[in-house]
Amino acid sequence: MNLLFAIDDNFVQQLETVLLSIHLNTKSQEFNIYVLQKKRLAKEAELAAFCKQLKLTYHPVMVKQSLFENAPVTDRYPTTIYYRLLAHQMLPQDLHKILYLDADILCINDLSPLYNTALGNNLFASAIHASLTNTTDVINKIRLQNFGADGYYNSGVLLMNLDLMRQEVDANQIFDYIRRHILLLPDQDVLNALYSERIKTIPDQLYNFDTRNGKIYETISLGEWDLDWVIKNTVILHYCGREKPWLPTKNSGRLTALYKQYFHMTAKLQSSLQN
Repeated sequence: MNLLFAIDDNFVQQLETVLLSIHLNTKSQEFNIYVLQKKRLAKEAELAAFCKQLKLTYHPVMVKQSLFENAPVTDRYPTTIYYRLLAHQMLPQDLHKILYLDADILCINDLSPLYNTALGNNLFASAIHASLTNTTDVINKIRLQNFGADGYYNSGVLLMNLDLMRQEVDANQIFDYIRRHILLLPDQDVLNALYSERIKTIPDQLYNFDTRNGKIYETISLGEWDLDWVIKNTVILHYCGREKPWLPTKNSGRLTALYKQYFHMTAKLQSSLQN
């Protein structure tokens, strides 16, 4: 299983938390962990030792920043968010498929069914976050002029068909689009505008559960997707938004507490490796 992340030193423990959750909940197999990074992580030795302890193979991937010099950048959206769009140019040529994951997710069930999803002629597999109305989807289709799309895909979990991406995903087309448009969520907007009709839709209640919207999931499922169902069935919890669960918070939600427990377990394991 090839897994892809893009972080800096501020997110090493978050990445380690993701990796621990995958290790504990996904059936045993060979894991290759590729980490795209702007500059070599100061905590690389720590991360490599952590991966070794979990029997994961760590592969640092240094990024040529010249690839992204025309990309719009803000404090909330650093250049790292663009790495996934051109991952096929930076990863080894003998990789055919890889699963990109944001560092603010938690894996609570077996990741294998998602990774083994057949992509066919699709470039990606991704999820559309649930909502009670399709108003946001309509606005995004007008804004991005992609009326054939099923909805607005979230780029935090992306299964990538690297072979097809090498043939069809062009950096010049991506940056030309960025230069010509005002983008709200740059990486997701480009993904949706240029490639939405080549994305296989996967169920977000299983593979990209937005932890802010638990009540919405319950409502649209007529009560089926409650907390018990999520713990039993959901594979990936995605802690979207600004209120991250590793930060001090007044949010006492049960899914926040679940993350904090994994985060604590990660800190304990890392501490034991350093002693």
